[in-house]
Amino acid sequence: MRRLAVLLCLVSLSGCLVGPDYQRPPPATPPTADFKETMGFRPAMPNDAVDRGPWWQIYGDPTLDRLAAQVDISNQTLKAAEAAYRQARALIRQDQSGLFPLITTSAGAQQTGTGSLRSGGSGSTTTVVTQSRNGNITSSASQYQGGFTLAWEIDVWGSIRRTIESDSAAAQASAGDLAAARLSAQADVVINYVSLRISDQRTRLYQATVAAYGRSLQIARNQVDAGIASRVDLAQAQTLYEQARSLLVAEGIVRAQYEHAIAVLIGKTPAEFSLEPGTPPAEVPTVDAGVPSALLERRPDIAAAERQMASANARIGVAQAAYYPNISLGGSISFLSGGLGTLLQLGSSVWSLGPQLAATLIDGGALAAQVEGARAGYDNTVATYRQTVLTAFQQVEDALAQQRILVQQEQVQRAAVAAAREAERLSLNQYLIGTVPYTTVVQTQTSALSAEQTLLNIRQNRLIASANLVKALGGGWREADLPPPVPIGGLTKR
Repeated sequence: MRRLAVLLCLVSLSGCLVGPDYQRPPPATPPTADFKETMGFRPAMPNDAVDRGPWWQIYGDPTLDRLAAQVDISNQTLKAAEAAYRQARALIRQDQSGLFPLITTSAGAQQTGTGSLRSGGSGSTTTVVTQSRNGNITSSASQYQGGFTLAWEIDVWGSIRRTIESDSAAAQASAGDLAAARLSAQADVVINYVSLRISDQRTRLYQATVAAYGRSLQIARNQVDAGIASRVDLAQAQTLYEQARSLLVAEGIVRAQYEHAIAVLIGKTPAEFSLEPGTPPAEVPTVDAGVPSALLERRPDIAAAERQMASANARIGVAQAAYYPNISLGGSISFLSGGLGTLLQLGSSVWSLGPQLAATLIDGGALAAQVEGARAGYDNTVATYRQTVLTAFQQVEDALAQQRILVQQEQVQRAAVAAAREAERLSLNQYLIGTVPYTTVVQTQTSALSAEQTLLNIRQNRLIASANLVKALGGGWREADLPPPVPIGGLTKR
């Protein structure tokens, strides 16, 4: 029996693996030498801190540093992704247990009794005969049983090992999903934070506008009181003033929404989180995208999609292994005795041990359909991988285009703001001396406020674009950060 067990163990370890060995398919189109949107443009102040440690530190904001660091601690979406990864790792250990024998045991005791008996029993039970006070004779018997059962599926065709290979790759994909969730949450904190700070700056703009329009309203009132202007001018000045106040009130809603979003991202309720007004980063950090070929190793979602391909490829082998006979070793030994002292004696035992073979002869095409489905599933993951790569390049190119164009747009818009403010000043002075109607003042003040709003929106878009570019480039993540695959021993593959 020892020789049989050793032989079966060797067969299991040297068994072949059916199914295709995984080879990483190339992307739909190979990466070019450079990104399209970097042609003729290089960041004026590139910050390479995205490749080291907490990437959000490129903004130089201590409050943002503190908030982004809390994502790892309290973000509930990230906790769910981390739990999914631990679940995937546990599934691998469950798969590995199939390579080893399963030994179970059972034990029990039974007491039975009958009435009006005249003699004791015999055999493997112990019978006790007693007489009650009313003269009836009763009998009770004790019986004890116990035993062990062995079940071991010999993985000759590699079904179990292909399952381990598949789930190991799936666990690596789960680790990639975890990294992608972390990066996404961090980027969302950055985007909402800089947007909140722009909202603070917009609030200050509206406060200054309300004060300026209040002074213009007083000027119009003085002109009307002096009899050199009509009440239409006063009504127009009052309209602009109230509209500015409305903008100031409405901005409170925008800021509150950003603040609430940050609270949820760091795992808090909006009621227990608040931020004092502040200023946005003084400079917008620009990021060098590097070479496109490196993007395939820097995006956790690309790595996760690639690992899903490996997992689907291994499932083809699992499906193909079902064509071959299932070989297993089964055995059992049981003991039955009427007393505990004699339970484990050889005379009380019954045992069996031997190999078993089970194979499917006719299944109506079910196994073929399973293999076909597994191959289709693999083709699905290949297409998903290639689409993920294409989407990644699109996101990088979009962010690079925004980074390049918004710099130019901000320069132009600053000139527009300066011109609008000068026109506002000149029109108000000319109104005071009576050379232009108040409608001219209204037009220039409206244009100046609109120009300031556009400038703040451009600055907000630049800050968001910088965060999106870091996110599109994978932050500081590398493919080497994935956990290694689970080794499954020496294998002969075919």
